[in-house]
Amino acid sequence: MSESSDAINPIKEAFNRHIEDLDTAPAWWKTSKTEAFENFASLPLPTRRTETWRFANIKGLELDDVKFAALPSISDAASLVDRSNFIETYAGRFVFGDDQTLKADRLSPELAAKGVIWAPLREAVSKHGEILKDYFMKQEADLGSAKFAALHQAFLENGALLYVPKGVEIEDPFVVYNWSINAGSAIFPHTLVITEDFAKVRLVEANLSATEDAAAFSCGVNHIFAGVGSTVDYTLLQNFNEQTLGFQINSNIAGKDSNVKTISVNVGCKRYRSETHGQIKGSGSQVNMLSLAVADHDQEIDQRTLQTHSAPHTYSNLLFKNALVDDARTIFSGLIKVDPGAQQTDAYQTNRNLLLSGTAEANSLPGLEIDANDVKCSHGATTSQIEDDEIFYMLARGIPREKAQELIVYGFFEEILEQISCDTVAENARQIIQAKFKKRLRK
Repeated sequence: MSESSDAINPIKEAFNRHIEDLDTAPAWWKTSKTEAFENFASLPLPTRRTETWRFANIKGLELDDVKFAALPSISDAASLVDRSNFIETYAGRFVFGDDQTLKADRLSPELAAKGVIWAPLREAVSKHGEILKDYFMKQEADLGSAKFAALHQAFLENGALLYVPKGVEIEDPFVVYNWSINAGSAIFPHTLVITEDFAKVRLVEANLSATEDAAAFSCGVNHIFAGVGSTVDYTLLQNFNEQTLGFQINSNIAGKDSNVKTISVNVGCKRYRSETHGQIKGSGSQVNMLSLAVADHDQEIDQRTLQTHSAPHTYSNLLFKNALVDDARTIFSGLIKVDPGAQQTDAYQTNRNLLLSGTAEANSLPGLEIDANDVKCSHGATTSQIEDDEIFYMLARGIPREKAQELIVYGFFEEILEQISCDTVAENARQIIQAKFKKRLRK
């Protein structure tokens, strides 16, 4: 059952205005957006009976308070660019504010000469249309948010395209900053990474709010296509303010003998849903999917994952850690799926939850679906509170209880933070977590 015409009309009117503003865009781009919006309008909203939304809060998904409209010019662009400083040395940097390009630091002539493409999507639609036709939104959102993936495609304004040709290895990372600025705004961050055979690249993405009180809606998509023998290292820092409703739909396709590592650090949003699908399609490929989340007050962080092994001799490892305070809630629902031909698969899935209060709630739903008989797969989930002995040890040494909890959380997360390949990004992640605890103490 689709939404009523009354419910869809305000969004449809906004979409019509959006299409009218694309007067110079190619016809295929407008057509793909129109088809996506029709798909969005036809798909039902999740209900309490929708299995892929089990345990999740579904209130407010009608997006009645969201402004799907052209936003005013950004007066403080220079200050936001100055704040986009997690990495000092990079191969390329984009700073977006409410999907507008605030700063575009381009490639060096040497990388451009090798055929590397680093372009805002607004530009890529016209200049690199053939690449986008082959790769843009080609991975299905199959973990429950297909309706919101269609909304993303329909309203997408901007994003980053990174294409690395065969054999090109880039040492310095690329970085994208997505700033949410105006209250009621809707932003649609999009990052598309394509590596040809034996290429190597790192990319860092930061999703941030300009202020602490501007409620907004973010619906982001990240797709990675790793060619034969290539290496892709992707890190996402999500620190939107706690008034924001956020979606992040991630997927990657790992080709033969490729190595893909994704790390997510999730601290912000009032409600945040993350979906991650690792598609291990080439023999000899390795995929590591790591995530940490800190939730306090009444935050809800909803995580859905899928590891699909479609080829023999493949490896995947998933480790998601959550720390919860106050009345916060987390949901983890993960599945390892091994296809019939994927013999000698080696796959692991672990979810660990640390409760720092008696009212926090962690829900875990790990699972296996194995259709091959020569595999090594395991899954596990643990939820526990901090041991009294640990707290007593610190209290006896004059460390206040709140600080003791903070230190234990840092140790809990270090297993993931130490795997962030860029030291300054790892340190910024630590500072974001520390700032959240300091903010709690001020309240």
